[in-house]
Amino acid sequence: MPDAGTNPAPGFVKKPEHQVRLTPADKRVMVILGGETVADSTAALLCEETGHDPVYYVPMVDTRADAFTPTSRSTYCPYKGTASYWSIGAGGTKAENAAWSYDLPYDECAALAKHVAFYGDKVEVREA
Repeated sequence: MPDAGTNPAPGFVKKPEHQVRLTPADKRVMVILGGETVADSTAALLCEETGHDPVYYVPMVDTRADAFTPTSRSTYCPYKGTASYWSIGAGGTKAENAAWSYDLPYDECAALAKHVAFYGDKVEVREA
């Protein structure tokens, strides 16, 4: 994990044993909704975090921007920062709050900027 700079995560001060590992995914990641591809990337990051299932973060440039609509939902993580949520519409299907991103992640997770993750129970995430 990188050293903290000007925007360190407060969570690591309280729980230094907590881990958030971000590594390049070694596979192609595709996200499907309503039979249509809404994300397709060979540059995704794999996030492995203490207490959570692994999740892929896809660069936003590898998503179909016209399928994403920002919502008013947000959540806070003391290790990564404040997450914004997106609904996705494709193939005649709409998945509410199906994706999230960290616009200004904490320094330790700075690589998550300009990436988006998806709920696997709302969209299909495929690995190839």
